[in-house]
Amino acid sequence: MFVALSTVLMVMDHKYDNLASLRAGLSLIVYPLQQIIELPGTVSDWFGESLATRRRLQEENDSLHTQQLMQKVQMQKLAALESENIRLRELLDSSFEVGEKVLIAELMSVNLDPYKHQIVVNKGELHDIYPGQPLLDAKGVMGQIVHAGPYTSTAVLITDTSHAIPVQVNRTGLRTIALGSGTINRLDLPYIPNNADIRPGDLLITSGLGGRFPPGYPVATVQGVQHDPGQSFSQVVATPMAELNRSREVLLVWPGVSTTLEPAVPADAANTPSIDVVTPDETSGSGEEPPVDASAAAEAETP
Repeated sequence: MFVALSTVLMVMDHKYDNLASLRAGLSLIVYPLQQIIELPGTVSDWFGESLATRRRLQEENDSLHTQQLMQKVQMQKLAALESENIRLRELLDSSFEVGEKVLIAELMSVNLDPYKHQIVVNKGELHDIYPGQPLLDAKGVMGQIVHAGPYTSTAVLITDTSHAIPVQVNRTGLRTIALGSGTINRLDLPYIPNNADIRPGDLLITSGLGGRFPPGYPVATVQGVQHDPGQSFSQVVATPMAELNRSREVLLVWPGVSTTLEPAVPADAANTPSIDVVTPDETSGSGEEPPVDASAAAEAETP
């Protein structure tokens, strides 16, 4: 009976479309039920997609963060290499300017004793380094070697209290002695007469006296001059030109041994190199020359 009735209704709906309104009403009633039935699957799909998207975004964020850190490290390395390249270029320019035979060395350590201004460089006797050899950076004189080992050497800076260096005022030619004060940024010039022509800003260069430092190297600039009528000498202080507490590359110089350029030769001439580098004389590295006596030199040079 129920089956026959259903068949009749289906035939009538198919031929005359009499049940369209009933079907629309039933679909409206059934739609919320369909949504409720499909809700767990929809929520599950949305939740899974959200987790996947979040995981993907987190992995991408971690990857970008890692790349950023790596790029920062590379930028720091490039900045350090750029600074080192600039310093090396300055050192090479200095070597060509002074015309002396030089060797570039790197600073290895610094003496932590506050009363000793000494450093250790990575060159030694195997590189023909000898005690008393001048030490410079790209800006000026740093000091001299006091001990040379096979592979490393110890140098005393010009600001050490035991160090004295003969200098000359570049503007007037006045010669005197610059003594280490024990302070990294100060030199004392205690042997300048009150009537001497010296003023702040004057450049002090090596005078070449004593045979230890070749002439013409910048040493310091005068910072202050005080004249005391009751004293025989003025109180003069100077600031070293060299970056004593910042330089990592230094120049070791052989005084009196220069690198010279030979005249050009024709193309078909002998295949001798156009640059002739003279090696340091063996006697120059003996280190037998006594250190500069500050008081004696001052008496000899003071008018």
